[in-house]
Amino acid sequence: MNVALWIVAAVLAAMFAMAGVVKIVRTKDELAEKLPWVDDVPTGTLLLIGVAELLGAVGLILPPWTGIAPILTPIAAVGLAVIMVLAIVVHARRKDHSAIVVNLVLLAAAVFVAWGRFGPYSY
Repeated sequence: MNVALWIVAAVLAAMFAMAGVVKIVRTKDELAEKLPWVDDVPTGTLLLIGVAELLGAVGLILPPWTGIAPILTPIAAVGLAVIMVLAIVVHARRKDHSAIVVNLVLLAAAVFVAWGRFGPYSY
């Protein structure tokens, strides 16, 4: 189970790191071409989402890898789960059902990591 948790955390970290970096380095107009929901949020909020995703990705991998404050890993997973719940709300309001499916999968993965690292498979 420990290996499964590492794999899921690594995949989540990769996905959220890429998504976070894209939201940080690209302009809102560039993002709007592929992510139409960005028109509904202010630029500052978009940047905050990107930073939170990037920090969550780092928090999934770096603390247990270095052995420094590994309790941050399940906390990062909970934070990413909260981001996904909020994303589901945004996409539900926009009636963007295909995006909700992706958010639900990411939410389930983040909850799995949080459960495992807070619970029976903590570091």
